[in-house]
Amino acid sequence: MNSKRIMMVVAILVTVALATALAMAQAPAAGQGGAPAAGAPGGGRGQGAPGGGGGGRGGPRGPALTVTTAAWPDGDVIPAKYVNAGEKKSPAFDFKWMMGTADAAAPATLQSFAIVFHDIENAPNATTGEDTLHWMIWDIPGTAKGIPEGLPMGDLPDGSKQCACNIGRGAYFGPGAGPGPYHHYVFEFYALDIKLDLPSTATRAAAMTAMNGHVIGKAAYVGRYHQ
Repeated sequence: MNSKRIMMVVAILVTVALATALAMAQAPAAGQGGAPAAGAPGGGRGQGAPGGGGGGRGGPRGPALTVTTAAWPDGDVIPAKYVNAGEKKSPAFDFKWMMGTADAAAPATLQSFAIVFHDIENAPNATTGEDTLHWMIWDIPGTAKGIPEGLPMGDLPDGSKQCACNIGRGAYFGPGAGPGPYHHYVFEFYALDIKLDLPSTATRAAAMTAMNGHVIGKAAYVGRYHQ
């Protein structure tokens, strides 16, 4: 091979090496830009999930909302004090924020809480497809550490509003399942980065629509009951 041919081959190899190095330098790292790497967390706030107040794409999850009550163990039978055939009192609940197993501060964006209490066993409404709503309360201040037992009916002094769309009186309506299999009653708790500012005549559908995109924490507590 003469010297001219050798120089041509060397020039081609150098050109290929430079092109390869340039392409590697411009390619995005896995999970950055373009399509995320396999197993990489997606974007968004995880709305509706406990602790959904985390950062943006790939950011850390925020603290999780947890709810407890001394009235009955989660999933157990609801005592007579809180059912429609008994004292009809609304139960007390405590709110807490957790990061893993440690106590945590509430998200800085927290503005209010909402509670939806429903019987998931009843046949769905023929018009709306919803199960039986027993109680709904919203605009509980974000500074609240829980709710006390036996809330009075109607709008409350702290700005909380109670739905008048279930039994028409804006108050807690306790479980009332008749004899037979247990019905399961679910309290759903929503932590929100807004106040809903809805009238007490608002429907559950209207409240859920207003909450969409604003849930920064969620928890649930279950009880069962039959006569």
